[in-house]
Amino acid sequence: MHLRADHSVARALTIAGSDSGGGAGIQADLKTFTAFGVFGASCVTAVTAQNTRGVQAIHDVPTDVIARQMQSVFEDIRPHSVKVGMLSNVATIKTVARELRRADLKNVVVDPVMVAKGGAPLLTVDSTDALLAEILPLAAVLTPNVPEAEVLCSFSIRTMEDAKEAAIQLKKRGPRIVIIKGGHAAWGDSPENSARDLVYDGATFTTFATRRVPSKKTHGTGCTFSSAIAACLAREMSELEAIGTAKRYVYDAIAAAAQWDIGAGHGPIDHTAPVEWKRGFTAGKDYDL
Repeated sequence: MHLRADHSVARALTIAGSDSGGGAGIQADLKTFTAFGVFGASCVTAVTAQNTRGVQAIHDVPTDVIARQMQSVFEDIRPHSVKVGMLSNVATIKTVARELRRADLKNVVVDPVMVAKGGAPLLTVDSTDALLAEILPLAAVLTPNVPEAEVLCSFSIRTMEDAKEAAIQLKKRGPRIVIIKGGHAAWGDSPENSARDLVYDGATFTTFATRRVPSKKTHGTGCTFSSAIAACLAREMSELEAIGTAKRYVYDAIAAAAQWDIGAGHGPIDHTAPVEWKRGFTAGKDYDL
């Protein structure tokens, strides 16, 4: 485990749903924390029956149990960062927001999970406003993909300029950093085989790109990306270092699992892929990783 400058063990908390298939959610987050040398704790917000083909059932954890899980971790383990994933209803959103405010943590990474890889909805329709009002103001880093950003902003994103406008609008909601992930889109003059993420800090835009991997083994990529950022923040890296390192890790994890035979649908990525630590980024530039 990584020791921080004060000689404490780096530790992170994931607040998310459980994926019985092991590729996303709590399971992906804890695997990622371990890969990054960070001790992981968890708060389960929902239990899903899920595999590579889709989600077969969802059971929401009672909000009093969610609150007690968070309190137990905050009172004793005291994480250096938090990743927030699946919050499936308004009551859960408000409970998590209340406990995060009480804990007063600065490194909260929010992945606004709305739809599973197979298309199943993971967030109730009436929960978007609560997510915007309660959770986004607490975020150090917000990581929506294009479809999620479209829901949060209520307009279509087709170009890099659209993505920039979405980032600006979401930044106004309170996050320190907004990332519009480009896995679902090819921006402007970017090559079709490039997955380019747009990062906005309120003053400048930075992009991070990797090649696209021709693979269906992409289940859990969003969870892994956000938890990798949280792990890097727990290790006292800067936001840009965390984002660049997480982006490259997800690429390597997809590539490493491309030939796996796990499941018949969108298979998991390889969380044992080595971490390539990225340093020396400057805001406002474009990086190919």
